[in-house]
Amino acid sequence: MCNLYRMTKGTDEVARLFAAETMHVANLADEVYPGYPGMVVAQGAVEVMNWGFPLVLTGKQGRKLKPKPVTNARDDKLHTPFWKDSFVQRRCIIPVSAWAEPEGRSGHMTRTWYAPEGEDLFAVAGLWRESGEWGRVYTMVMVDACAQMVDVHDRMPVLLTPGQWAQWTDAAPEAAFELCRTSEARLQVDRTQVPWAARKSALGAASGAANGRKAGGDAARADDAMPRLL
Repeated sequence: MCNLYRMTKGTDEVARLFAAETMHVANLADEVYPGYPGMVVAQGAVEVMNWGFPLVLTGKQGRKLKPKPVTNARDDKLHTPFWKDSFVQRRCIIPVSAWAEPEGRSGHMTRTWYAPEGEDLFAVAGLWRESGEWGRVYTMVMVDACAQMVDVHDRMPVLLTPGQWAQWTDAAPEAAFELCRTSEARLQVDRTQVPWAARKSALGAASGAANGRKAGGDAARADDAMPRLL
């Protein structure tokens, strides 16, 4: 699953590529984490939403716990109650420059970045909805990993080619579901020595400014152990 991705392009460039309208989008951090705001193309416009659908769990004494952001939706779970309404009615495109997976032994994992070769801005299939907890939220759709990354993780995002963008956002759900398959694109792989758990000190300030409020609200305080794939 993907719990970190990079988005290095500005709103105007994203709007031109996807022929979308632009809304007021303040500067966002280059690296996007669960519960933080990211750029999304939805309903023909570029806008900012928080990454992760809120999942509310119940504690031992029946008390509702703080919601946790679910950042990834498995393709084989899209017709379950948690995802179905968004899949049928609210599919979106997530502009991405690269996504990361942790690689290495436990406690010493580093970041390995993936992107289609020769591309520094591409489209990932997403879903979005309104939430009472964090406003508009989005999630990535995931499928079986390709041969280049299966040894690191068994899932990867759905990568959409330009000819598939409208089919994903506008076609009937059955036609959109046909796109939920492993990409055949050759990937550029960048193995780094950056610890997986590293955080940029400026991340919170940048995200908060982008959202006009404290970055990500309760979502921003999510810990690494939370469920992020359903």
